[in-house]
Amino acid sequence: MAPDAINPASLPAPSGYSHGTLAGNTLYLGGQTALDATMQIVPGGIVEQFRQAFGNVLATLTAAGGVPADLVSITIYLTDIPDYQAHGKEIGRVWRELAGPVYPAMAGIGCTALWQPEAMIEILGVAVIPDERIKRPAA
Repeated sequence: MAPDAINPASLPAPSGYSHGTLAGNTLYLGGQTALDATMQIVPGGIVEQFRQAFGNVLATLTAAGGVPADLVSITIYLTDIPDYQAHGKEIGRVWRELAGPVYPAMAGIGCTALWQPEAMIEILGVAVIPDERIKRPAA
């Protein structure tokens, strides 16, 4: 079975990439910054950008039939690790609000820049979705 592109209508239309790729029951979640529906990075700092970027990841997960508990790995790219660490408790509250109390394997990686110059964070991940919940795009 060929992989399926997962591109939820709630996210900006991708050009040259997919928001997610479903291969079997494994969903590879493409990197999401804090772009909103108008293709603008949300203002307000790292906590607000985390909320938007992680919400974008979850939109793709949901479109494929997944739930946050299906996440097995998350990688977070950060342009300012100390800022993220300083807001760790607030970010943890946002995580629990959006995904509940389960945490997958995670990595936080510092980088000098992301695709959009004002982006402070990019999140990507992997989820394993039970076969009975998988939603494949219409052919």
